[in-house]
Amino acid sequence: MAYDFDLYVIGAGSGGVRAARFAAGFGAKVAVAESRYLGGTCVNVGCVPKKLLVYGAHYAEDFEQASGFGWSLGEASFDWATLIANKDREINRLNGIYRNLLVNSGVTLHEGHARLTGPNEVEINGQRFTAKNILIATGGWPQIPEIPGHEHAIGSNEAFFLKELPKRVLVVGGGYIAVEFAGIFHGLGAQTSLLYRGDLFLRGFDGAVRKHLQEELTKRGLDLQFNADIARIDKQADGSLKASLKDGRVLEADCVFYATGRRPMLDNLGLEHTGVKLDKRGFVEVDELYQTAEPSILAIGDVIGRVQLTPVALAEGMAVARRLFKPEQYRPVDYAMIPTAVFSLPNIGTVGLSEEQARADGHNVQIFESRFRPMKLTLTECQERTLMKLVVDADTDKVLGCHMVGPDAGEIVQGLAIALKAGATKQHFDETIGVHPTAAEEFVTMRTPVAD
Repeated sequence: MAYDFDLYVIGAGSGGVRAARFAAGFGAKVAVAESRYLGGTCVNVGCVPKKLLVYGAHYAEDFEQASGFGWSLGEASFDWATLIANKDREINRLNGIYRNLLVNSGVTLHEGHARLTGPNEVEINGQRFTAKNILIATGGWPQIPEIPGHEHAIGSNEAFFLKELPKRVLVVGGGYIAVEFAGIFHGLGAQTSLLYRGDLFLRGFDGAVRKHLQEELTKRGLDLQFNADIARIDKQADGSLKASLKDGRVLEADCVFYATGRRPMLDNLGLEHTGVKLDKRGFVEVDELYQTAEPSILAIGDVIGRVQLTPVALAEGMAVARRLFKPEQYRPVDYAMIPTAVFSLPNIGTVGLSEEQARADGHNVQIFESRFRPMKLTLTECQERTLMKLVVDADTDKVLGCHMVGPDAGEIVQGLAIALKAGATKQHFDETIGVHPTAAEEFVTMRTPVAD
Protein backbone atom coordinates (compact mmCIF):
# COMPACT_ATOMS: atom_id res chain seq x y z
CA MET A 1 0.00 0.00 0.00
CA ALA A 2 1.20 3.53 -0.81
CA TYR A 3 1.06 5.86 2.18
CA ASP A 4 0.97 9.66 2.25
CA PHE A 5 3.85 9.65 4.74
CA ASP A 6 6.48 7.25 6.00
CA LEU A 7 6.18 8.80 9.47
CA TYR A 8 3.44 10.97 10.95
CA VAL A 9 4.37 12.55 14.29
CA ILE A 10 1.66 13.85 16.62
CA GLY A 11 3.22 16.50 18.84
CA ALA A 12 5.97 19.01 18.03
CA GLY A 13 7.72 18.93 21.39
CA SER A 14 11.36 18.06 21.91
CA GLY A 15 11.01 14.34 21.18
CA GLY A 16 8.60 14.68 18.26
CA VAL A 17 10.64 17.37 16.51
CA ARG A 18 13.88 15.41 16.95
CA ALA A 19 12.33 12.24 15.52
CA ALA A 20 10.75 14.13 12.61
CA ARG A 21 13.85 16.11 11.66
CA PHE A 22 16.20 13.16 11.68
CA ALA A 23 13.75 10.85 9.94
CA ALA A 24 13.42 13.44 7.17
CA GLY A 25 17.20 13.74 7.08
CA PHE A 26 17.39 9.98 6.54
CA GLY A 27 15.16 10.33 3.48
CA ALA A 28 11.73 9.58 4.96
CA LYS A 29 8.60 11.52 4.03
CA VAL A 30 7.52 13.03 7.34
CA ALA A 31 4.71 15.18 8.75
CA VAL A 32 4.26 16.68 12.20
CA ALA A 33 1.00 17.83 13.76
CA GLU A 34 0.89 20.39 16.58
CA SER A 35 -2.20 21.95 18.12
CA ARG A 36 -0.58 24.37 20.56
CA TYR A 37 2.99 25.63 20.36
CA LEU A 38 6.15 24.44 18.69
CA GLY A 39 8.75 23.16 21.11
CA GLY A 40 6.32 21.52 23.52
CA THR A 41 6.28 21.83 27.30
CA CYS A 42 10.01 22.44 27.75
CA VAL A 43 10.25 25.47 25.48
CA ASN A 44 6.88 27.04 26.28
CA VAL A 45 5.71 26.17 29.79
CA GLY A 46 8.57 24.15 31.24
CA CYS A 47 12.31 24.11 31.67
CA VAL A 48 13.23 27.11 29.49
CA PRO A 49 10.86 29.79 30.86
CA LYS A 50 11.20 28.31 34.35
CA LYS A 51 14.96 28.74 34.33
CA LEU A 52 14.57 32.32 33.07
CA LEU A 53 12.34 32.97 36.09
CA VAL A 54 14.88 31.27 38.38
CA TYR A 55 17.58 33.61 37.05
CA GLY A 56 15.26 36.53 37.78
CA ALA A 57 14.64 35.35 41.34
CA HIS A 58 18.37 34.97 42.02
CA TYR A 59 19.09 38.68 41.54
CA ALA A 60 17.65 39.49 44.97
CA GLU A 61 20.53 37.55 46.56
CA ASP A 62 23.10 39.07 44.21
CA PHE A 63 22.02 42.56 45.23
CA GLU A 64 22.24 41.62 48.91
CA GLN A 65 25.73 40.19 48.54
CA ALA A 66 27.12 42.98 46.35
CA SER A 67 27.95 45.27 49.28
CA GLY A 68 30.53 42.78 50.55
CA PHE A 69 32.43 43.36 47.33
CA GLY A 70 32.30 47.14 47.59
CA TRP A 71 29.22 47.84 45.53
CA SER A 72 26.72 50.42 46.82
CA LEU A 73 23.32 49.98 45.23
CA GLY A 74 20.20 52.08 45.44
CA GLU A 75 16.96 50.49 46.53
CA ALA A 76 16.16 47.66 44.11
CA SER A 77 12.67 47.20 42.71
CA PHE A 78 11.23 44.36 40.67
CA ASP A 79 8.66 44.48 37.87
CA TRP A 80 6.97 41.16 37.12
CA ALA A 81 5.41 42.42 33.86
CA THR A 82 8.84 43.23 32.42
CA LEU A 83 10.19 39.77 33.24
CA ILE A 84 7.15 38.02 31.72
CA ALA A 85 7.21 40.19 28.57
CA ASN A 86 10.90 39.51 28.03
CA LYS A 87 10.34 35.82 28.69
CA ASP A 88 7.51 35.77 26.13
CA ARG A 89 9.72 37.44 23.54
CA GLU A 90 12.41 34.79 24.01
CA ILE A 91 9.90 31.94 23.80
CA ASN A 92 8.47 33.39 20.58
CA ARG A 93 12.00 33.47 19.17
CA LEU A 94 12.47 29.79 20.07
CA ASN A 95 9.10 28.89 18.50
CA GLY A 96 10.38 30.41 15.27
CA ILE A 97 13.60 28.42 15.49
CA TYR A 98 11.65 25.18 15.91
CA ARG A 99 9.47 26.08 12.92
CA ASN A 100 12.56 26.71 10.78
CA LEU A 101 14.21 23.50 11.93
CA LEU A 102 11.19 21.49 10.82
CA VAL A 103 10.49 23.24 7.54
CA ASN A 104 14.15 23.44 6.50
CA SER A 105 14.61 19.72 7.12
CA GLY A 106 11.76 18.93 4.71
CA VAL A 107 9.09 18.05 7.28
CA THR A 108 5.47 18.91 6.48
CA LEU A 109 3.96 20.89 9.38
CA HIS A 110 0.25 20.52 10.08
CA GLU A 111 -1.07 23.00 12.66
CA GLY A 112 -4.17 21.69 14.36
CA HIS A 113 -5.43 18.84 16.55
CA ALA A 114 -4.56 15.46 15.06
CA ARG A 115 -6.67 12.44 15.87
CA LEU A 116 -6.07 8.78 15.11
CA THR A 117 -8.80 7.22 12.96
CA GLY A 118 -7.04 3.89 12.48
CA PRO A 119 -3.69 2.13 12.85
CA ASN A 120 -2.30 3.98 9.81
CA GLU A 121 -4.57 7.01 9.53
CA VAL A 122 -4.72 10.47 11.08
CA GLU A 123 -7.40 13.14 10.78
CA ILE A 124 -6.55 16.84 11.17
CA ASN A 125 -8.45 19.97 10.18
CA GLY A 126 -11.02 17.85 8.33
CA GLN A 127 -8.42 16.03 6.23
CA ARG A 128 -7.22 12.47 6.51
CA PHE A 129 -3.66 11.27 5.93
CA THR A 130 -2.19 7.80 5.89
CA ALA A 131 1.20 6.86 7.29
CA LYS A 132 3.23 3.68 7.47
CA ASN A 133 4.34 4.66 10.99
CA ILE A 134 2.66 7.01 13.46
CA LEU A 135 4.55 8.42 16.44
CA ILE A 136 2.67 9.69 19.49
CA ALA A 137 4.72 12.42 21.21
CA THR A 138 1.97 14.46 22.85
CA GLY A 139 3.69 14.94 26.23
CA GLY A 140 2.09 15.55 29.59
CA TRP A 141 -0.23 18.03 31.26
CA PRO A 142 -0.41 19.40 34.84
CA GLN A 143 -2.96 17.68 37.04
CA ILE A 144 -4.79 19.50 39.83
CA PRO A 145 -6.71 17.36 42.34
CA GLU A 146 -10.45 17.84 42.08
CA ILE A 147 -11.01 19.13 45.59
CA PRO A 148 -13.84 21.64 46.23
CA GLY A 149 -12.71 24.97 44.79
CA HIS A 150 -9.95 23.47 42.61
CA GLU A 151 -11.02 25.83 39.81
CA HIS A 152 -9.50 28.69 41.81
CA ALA A 153 -6.04 27.09 41.77
CA ILE A 154 -3.47 27.26 38.98
CA GLY A 155 -0.86 24.84 37.62
CA SER A 156 2.53 25.43 36.05
CA ASN A 157 1.01 26.33 32.66
CA GLU A 158 -0.84 29.34 34.07
CA ALA A 159 2.01 30.44 36.35
CA PHE A 160 4.06 31.62 33.37
CA PHE A 161 1.33 34.02 32.29
CA LEU A 162 0.17 35.61 35.54
CA LYS A 163 -0.59 39.30 34.97
CA GLU A 164 1.07 40.28 38.22
CA LEU A 165 3.17 38.71 40.95
CA PRO A 166 0.85 37.50 43.75
CA LYS A 167 1.63 38.93 47.19
CA ARG A 168 0.89 35.63 48.98
CA VAL A 169 1.36 32.24 47.34
CA LEU A 170 0.68 28.69 48.50
CA VAL A 171 2.67 26.15 46.47
CA VAL A 172 1.30 22.62 46.86
CA GLY A 173 3.49 19.61 46.06
CA GLY A 174 6.75 17.92 46.93
CA GLY A 175 8.39 17.31 43.56
CA TYR A 176 10.98 19.37 41.75
CA ILE A 177 8.41 21.65 40.05
CA ALA A 178 6.92 22.63 43.42
CA VAL A 179 10.35 23.27 44.94
CA GLU A 180 11.48 25.33 41.95
CA PHE A 181 8.39 27.53 41.82
CA ALA A 182 8.42 28.06 45.58
CA GLY A 183 11.96 29.39 45.13
CA ILE A 184 10.89 31.60 42.23
CA PHE A 185 7.95 33.19 44.02
CA HIS A 186 9.91 33.61 47.26
CA GLY A 187 12.95 35.04 45.50
CA LEU A 188 10.85 37.58 43.62
CA GLY A 189 9.34 38.87 46.84
CA ALA A 190 6.07 36.99 47.33
CA GLN A 191 5.18 35.66 50.78
CA THR A 192 5.47 31.97 49.93
CA SER A 193 4.54 28.74 51.70
CA LEU A 194 5.31 25.28 50.34
CA LEU A 195 2.81 22.64 51.44
CA TYR A 196 3.55 18.94 51.02
CA ARG A 197 1.50 16.06 52.34
CA GLY A 198 4.61 13.94 53.08
CA ASP A 199 7.34 14.21 55.69
CA LEU A 200 9.97 15.71 53.36
CA PHE A 201 9.96 16.85 49.73
CA LEU A 202 11.85 15.43 46.69
CA ARG A 203 11.08 11.78 47.35
CA GLY A 204 13.53 9.57 45.44
CA PHE A 205 16.45 11.99 45.75
CA ASP A 206 19.36 11.27 48.09
CA GLY A 207 18.36 11.75 51.73
CA ALA A 208 21.27 14.10 52.48
CA VAL A 209 20.29 16.27 49.49
CA ARG A 210 16.68 16.50 50.65
CA LYS A 211 17.62 17.39 54.22
CA HIS A 212 20.30 19.90 53.18
CA LEU A 213 17.91 21.72 50.85
CA GLN A 214 15.29 21.86 53.59
CA GLU A 215 17.82 23.54 55.88
CA GLU A 216 18.94 26.03 53.23
CA LEU A 217 15.41 27.01 52.20
CA THR A 218 14.45 27.50 55.85
CA LYS A 219 17.49 29.78 56.34
CA ARG A 220 16.24 31.88 53.45
CA GLY A 221 12.87 32.35 55.08
CA LEU A 222 10.80 30.10 52.84
CA ASP A 223 7.88 28.69 54.86
CA LEU A 224 7.98 24.88 54.56
CA GLN A 225 4.93 23.01 55.80
CA PHE A 226 5.19 19.22 55.64
CA ASN A 227 2.40 16.76 56.42
CA ALA A 228 0.03 19.47 55.20
CA ASP A 229 -2.64 19.20 52.51
CA ILE A 230 -5.52 21.36 51.32
CA ALA A 231 -9.09 20.06 51.71
CA ARG A 232 -10.89 22.93 49.95
CA ILE A 233 -10.35 26.37 48.46
CA ASP A 234 -12.84 29.21 48.77
CA LYS A 235 -12.74 32.53 46.95
CA GLN A 236 -13.37 35.55 49.11
CA ALA A 237 -15.32 38.69 48.19
CA ASP A 238 -12.07 40.65 47.76
CA GLY A 239 -10.70 38.08 45.33
CA SER A 240 -8.31 36.47 47.82
CA LEU A 241 -8.36 32.72 48.47
CA LYS A 242 -8.98 30.83 51.68
CA ALA A 243 -7.38 27.37 51.81
CA SER A 244 -8.82 25.02 54.41
CA LEU A 245 -6.29 22.36 55.37
CA LYS A 246 -7.10 18.78 56.33
CA ASP A 247 -5.66 19.42 59.80
CA GLY A 248 -8.25 22.16 60.40
CA ARG A 249 -6.01 25.18 59.81
CA VAL A 250 -6.97 27.93 57.38
CA LEU A 251 -4.44 29.79 55.24
CA GLU A 252 -5.11 32.89 53.16
CA ALA A 253 -3.42 33.55 49.84
CA ASP A 254 -3.74 35.42 46.58
CA CYS A 255 -2.63 32.41 44.54
CA VAL A 256 -2.73 28.65 45.12
CA PHE A 257 -0.30 26.88 42.80
CA TYR A 258 -0.48 23.09 42.39
CA ALA A 259 2.49 21.01 41.28
CA THR A 260 1.22 17.59 42.27
CA GLY A 261 1.89 15.57 39.16
CA ARG A 262 1.39 15.42 35.42
CA ARG A 263 -0.82 13.15 33.35
CA PRO A 264 -0.24 11.96 29.77
CA MET A 265 -1.91 14.25 27.22
CA LEU A 266 -4.20 11.82 25.39
CA ASP A 267 -7.35 13.93 25.14
CA ASN A 268 -9.38 13.26 22.00
CA LEU A 269 -6.46 11.40 20.44
CA GLY A 270 -8.62 8.60 19.03
CA LEU A 271 -6.78 5.73 20.68
CA GLU A 272 -10.04 3.80 20.69
CA HIS A 273 -9.67 3.36 16.91
CA THR A 274 -6.40 1.49 17.42
CA GLY A 275 -4.99 -1.38 19.45
CA VAL A 276 -2.85 0.96 21.59
CA LYS A 277 -2.94 0.03 25.28
CA LEU A 278 -2.30 2.10 28.40
CA ASP A 279 -0.41 0.93 31.47
CA LYS A 280 -1.91 0.95 34.97
CA ARG A 281 -0.82 4.59 35.47
CA GLY A 282 -2.56 5.70 32.29
CA PHE A 283 0.56 6.19 30.15
CA VAL A 284 0.94 4.71 26.66
CA GLU A 285 2.42 1.21 26.99
CA VAL A 286 5.44 0.56 24.78
CA ASP A 287 8.15 -2.07 24.44
CA GLU A 288 11.90 -1.49 24.36
CA LEU A 289 11.60 -0.26 20.75
CA TYR A 290 8.86 2.27 21.69
CA GLN A 291 6.25 0.24 19.82
CA THR A 292 2.74 0.11 21.21
CA ALA A 293 0.44 -2.88 21.05
CA GLU A 294 -0.49 -1.54 17.59
CA PRO A 295 2.62 -2.39 15.49
CA SER A 296 2.38 0.71 13.26
CA ILE A 297 2.11 3.14 16.21
CA LEU A 298 5.01 4.18 18.41
CA ALA A 299 5.25 6.56 21.39
CA ILE A 300 8.04 8.45 23.14
CA GLY A 301 8.62 11.13 25.76
CA ASP A 302 6.46 12.11 28.71
CA VAL A 303 3.44 10.32 27.27
CA ILE A 304 5.06 6.92 28.00
CA GLY A 305 5.92 7.94 31.59
CA ARG A 306 9.46 6.56 31.80
CA VAL A 307 12.03 9.27 32.54
CA GLN A 308 10.21 12.55 31.99
CA LEU A 309 13.13 14.77 31.00
CA THR A 310 13.65 16.72 27.77
CA PRO A 311 17.06 15.18 26.89
CA VAL A 312 15.55 11.72 27.37
CA ALA A 313 12.73 12.51 24.93
CA LEU A 314 15.36 13.76 22.47
CA ALA A 315 17.32 10.51 22.79
CA GLU A 316 14.14 8.45 22.34
CA GLY A 317 13.17 10.44 19.25
CA MET A 318 16.62 9.89 17.77
CA ALA A 319 16.44 6.16 18.51
CA VAL A 320 13.07 5.83 16.74
CA ALA A 321 14.25 7.75 13.66
CA ARG A 322 17.41 5.65 13.38
CA ARG A 323 15.71 2.31 13.91
CA LEU A 324 13.04 3.00 11.29
CA PHE A 325 15.07 4.78 8.64
CA LYS A 326 18.80 4.30 9.37
CA PRO A 327 19.01 0.95 11.18
CA GLU A 328 22.78 0.66 10.77
CA GLN A 329 23.11 3.69 13.10
CA TYR A 330 20.55 2.48 15.66
CA ARG A 331 21.51 2.11 19.28
CA PRO A 332 19.09 1.81 22.20
CA VAL A 333 18.68 4.56 24.79
CA ASP A 334 20.64 3.82 27.95
CA TYR A 335 18.60 4.94 30.94
CA ALA A 336 21.44 4.39 33.42
CA MET A 337 23.37 7.34 34.82
CA ILE A 338 21.01 10.05 33.57
CA PRO A 339 22.09 13.35 35.18
CA THR A 340 19.45 15.81 36.29
CA ALA A 341 19.18 19.16 38.00
CA VAL A 342 16.59 20.85 40.17
CA PHE A 343 16.72 24.62 39.73
CA SER A 344 15.80 25.35 43.29
CA LEU A 345 17.64 28.16 45.07
CA PRO A 346 20.22 26.74 45.76
CA ASN A 347 20.40 24.30 42.83
CA ILE A 348 20.57 20.52 43.01
CA GLY A 349 22.64 18.44 40.60
CA THR A 350 22.62 14.65 40.73
CA VAL A 351 23.68 11.61 38.72
CA GLY A 352 23.64 7.92 39.54
CA LEU A 353 22.38 6.19 42.66
CA SER A 354 21.35 7.81 45.89
CA GLU A 355 22.80 6.33 49.07
CA GLU A 356 19.44 4.75 49.83
CA GLN A 357 19.17 3.18 46.35
CA ALA A 358 22.73 1.86 46.49
CA ARG A 359 22.13 0.16 49.84
CA ALA A 360 18.80 -1.25 48.66
CA ASP A 361 20.57 -2.70 45.60
CA GLY A 362 22.96 -4.57 47.91
CA HIS A 363 26.12 -2.51 47.43
CA ASN A 364 28.68 -2.31 50.21
CA VAL A 365 28.59 1.47 50.35
CA GLN A 366 31.16 4.09 51.29
CA ILE A 367 30.01 7.71 51.57
CA PHE A 368 32.20 10.76 51.01
CA GLU A 369 30.61 14.05 51.93
CA SER A 370 31.63 17.70 52.20
CA ARG A 371 29.71 20.75 53.39
CA PHE A 372 31.27 24.17 53.07
CA ARG A 373 30.54 27.85 52.64
CA PRO A 374 31.21 28.86 49.00
CA MET A 375 34.15 31.21 48.46
CA LYS A 376 31.89 33.87 46.92
CA LEU A 377 30.02 34.20 50.20
CA THR A 378 33.06 34.68 52.45
CA LEU A 379 32.88 38.47 51.99
CA THR A 380 29.15 38.56 52.73
CA GLU A 381 26.82 37.88 55.63
CA CYS A 382 25.20 34.95 53.80
CA GLN A 383 25.59 31.65 55.65
CA GLU A 384 24.53 29.35 52.82
CA ARG A 385 26.46 26.09 52.66
CA THR A 386 27.11 23.77 49.73
CA LEU A 387 26.75 19.98 49.96
CA MET A 388 28.76 17.56 47.83
CA LYS A 389 28.44 13.81 48.16
CA LEU A 390 29.87 10.71 46.50
CA VAL A 391 28.33 7.26 46.84
CA VAL A 392 31.01 4.60 46.26
CA ASP A 393 30.95 0.81 46.06
CA ALA A 394 33.55 -0.19 48.68
CA ASP A 395 34.22 -3.54 46.98
CA THR A 396 34.88 -2.28 43.44
CA ASP A 397 35.79 1.37 44.21
CA LYS A 398 33.31 2.39 41.50
CA VAL A 399 31.53 5.73 42.01
CA LEU A 400 27.82 4.92 42.00
CA GLY A 401 26.41 8.40 42.52
CA CYS A 402 27.32 12.10 42.68
CA HIS A 403 25.08 14.62 44.42
CA MET A 404 25.39 18.36 44.97
CA VAL A 405 23.35 21.19 46.46
CA GLY A 406 24.81 24.60 45.73
CA PRO A 407 25.45 27.24 43.06
CA ASP A 408 25.78 25.89 39.51
CA ALA A 409 25.20 22.31 40.67
CA GLY A 410 23.76 21.30 37.30
CA GLU A 411 26.73 22.71 35.42
CA ILE A 412 29.18 20.80 37.62
CA VAL A 413 27.34 17.49 37.65
CA GLN A 414 27.05 17.37 33.84
CA GLY A 415 30.81 16.83 33.59
CA LEU A 416 30.79 14.27 36.38
CA ALA A 417 28.05 12.37 34.57
CA ILE A 418 30.50 11.59 31.75
CA ALA A 419 32.95 10.15 34.29
CA LEU A 420 30.29 7.97 35.92
CA LYS A 421 29.00 6.83 32.52
CA ALA A 422 32.56 5.77 31.71
CA GLY A 423 32.77 3.75 34.94
CA ALA A 424 35.02 6.05 37.00
CA THR A 425 36.33 4.79 40.33
CA LYS A 426 37.04 6.77 43.47
CA GLN A 427 40.73 6.38 42.66
CA HIS A 428 40.13 8.16 39.34
CA PHE A 429 38.54 11.03 41.26
CA ASP A 430 41.43 11.07 43.76
CA GLU A 431 44.05 11.15 41.01
CA THR A 432 42.35 13.99 39.15
CA ILE A 433 43.88 17.40 39.88
CA GLY A 434 41.32 20.00 40.84
CA VAL A 435 40.68 23.40 39.29
CA HIS A 436 41.54 25.88 42.03
CA PRO A 437 39.85 27.83 43.50
CA THR A 438 36.48 26.37 42.56
CA ALA A 439 33.69 24.56 44.33
CA ALA A 440 33.97 21.74 41.78
CA GLU A 441 37.45 20.74 42.99
CA GLU A 442 35.87 19.49 46.21
CA PHE A 443 34.65 16.44 44.28
CA VAL A 444 38.28 15.35 43.71
CA THR A 445 39.64 16.21 47.16
CA MET A 446 37.29 14.22 49.42
CA ARG A 447 39.52 11.57 50.98
CA THR A 448 37.93 10.36 54.22
CA PRO A 449 34.67 8.39 54.11
CA VAL A 450 31.88 9.41 56.43
CA ALA A 451 31.53 7.13 59.44
CA ASP A 452 28.67 4.67 58.89
